[in-house]
Amino acid sequence: MSPFRYDDAKMTEDNTSTVALAPANDEESETAGPEGAQEPRQVVMPALQPGEIPTTTTWEIRSWYMYYVGCNGIGPYNFAPTAFQNLLSQAAVDSKLYFAGRERDINSIVLLCNGISFAIQIVLFLAIGAYADFGTGRRWVLLVWSIIAYGVGFGWIAVHDSESWKAGVGLYMQGLISYQVTTTYWAAAFPSLARNTKHLRDSQAGYKNGEISQQELHQRDDLERSRLSNVALWLQSIVEVFLLAVIIGVMFGLHVNDSEAKNNWGLSVLITLSTAFWLVFSVPWFVLEKTRPGLQIPSGKSALVVGFWQLYTAFTQVWKLKQSLIFLVGYFFLGDSLNTSVGAYWFIQKRLRLSIKPMLNAILVFTVLLATWGMIGNWSNKFGFHTVWEVWLFQVFLGLFISPWYSYAQIAISSVTPRGHEFLFFSIFNIVGKASSVIGPLISSAIIDATPGGSNTSAPFYFLFALSLVSAVGIWRFLDLEESAREQERFLADENARVHGVASAAGANGSIRGLSIPP
Repeated sequence: MSPFRYDDAKMTEDNTSTVALAPANDEESETAGPEGAQEPRQVVMPALQPGEIPTTTTWEIRSWYMYYVGCNGIGPYNFAPTAFQNLLSQAAVDSKLYFAGRERDINSIVLLCNGISFAIQIVLFLAIGAYADFGTGRRWVLLVWSIIAYGVGFGWIAVHDSESWKAGVGLYMQGLISYQVTTTYWAAAFPSLARNTKHLRDSQAGYKNGEISQQELHQRDDLERSRLSNVALWLQSIVEVFLLAVIIGVMFGLHVNDSEAKNNWGLSVLITLSTAFWLVFSVPWFVLEKTRPGLQIPSGKSALVVGFWQLYTAFTQVWKLKQSLIFLVGYFFLGDSLNTSVGAYWFIQKRLRLSIKPMLNAILVFTVLLATWGMIGNWSNKFGFHTVWEVWLFQVFLGLFISPWYSYAQIAISSVTPRGHEFLFFSIFNIVGKASSVIGPLISSAIIDATPGGSNTSAPFYFLFALSLVSAVGIWRFLDLEESAREQERFLADENARVHGVASAAGANGSIRGLSIPP
């Protein structure tokens, strides 16, 4: 028997499944077994395909950063919606257009397009997420969808008058879909990047040899994943400032304020410009990303049906990952936030060697305070988002205290995701996050409409305060990332036992015993 050893960076070729041994604590490893013998300790791993697992290089990480610097959303998520709604407004008669079988208000068309694109995203994320964790083809998912996104961005250069509004509908919807797919599967790559750095490889070897504790290994893993995610968001934000300065210059050069036609043309040029920026900055990642083996297709399953089997298994076995479900619920209720400044959070975490949970808790406190601020607007006309100075203060508050949620939520997702299942879990979390961003505004709009006169824009903050408070307390009280790590170990051990014929048992304390048995 020759099970996979993570620090050896390769799989054995005898088709043997593996359960890695993970003592629940250091004392247990010292006392277990015959006198003078130590039970081997390894990081629990999924059953991967045979093949080399390359060490992550510095330039591979830098190219991963560069992709996100280019994929900043300025084109598909900022200027494209503006261009789309401009075309609808200019083509409409009395704010109405014939669309999808009948005459509709332009706001209804926008909402319908958003709903259709979201439905398509659900299908795509479930299909891609179910299959992408198997084999070695994951890198092609991002490449193909990036090419689609480039095509959509460059296509806007030909769509800038009201007669082209139907083409604008297609570009707008396809832009939303391709942007969400690319950002989701770009993010899904970072747990593997972090865990294959030389630093973490050495740490895993140190844990196996008894040089460091399991708690220390988990802390180093947390910090390494935090470093990659936070630096990526920080670099994107810094470079985006300079890109926006260039865009402002281009807008003045095109005299976008002179006429409606020039404004339309200017938006199309800016979308194309930001797409070209994305293309240039993404090329290094496609060149430097190393191919790493994914999950091994279980015996008796074909490549065609393994995705359906993966979805069925995920929905029937995910209940064993209680901490993952707790964060999934909290992630839904808190919704999605923008990212601007994460440098201070990362500095504090690194300096104090904090885990992910305290950083999440800090952001949640500020989220509740923000909702409280808005709720006060129901009782006062001088405070609670009623004045211009509050708008400026809100932007500062958002950037300094709330926006890092996006980075740390991404890190937390990786913390509750079993190794080897990143594409599926990131797909599920993206679906939940998008559902939150769609449902939340609809509920807020309904609350405003239900107020006397239908004009109290402060009323939704009652709902938002309750939602943020319940979510924050739920995550503070129930989310246990250390327990999540033990649940993932048991999940992977059970998966190996169930699918690949490994006899194993996982105790309630998280320690795992296993034997590697040839099929």
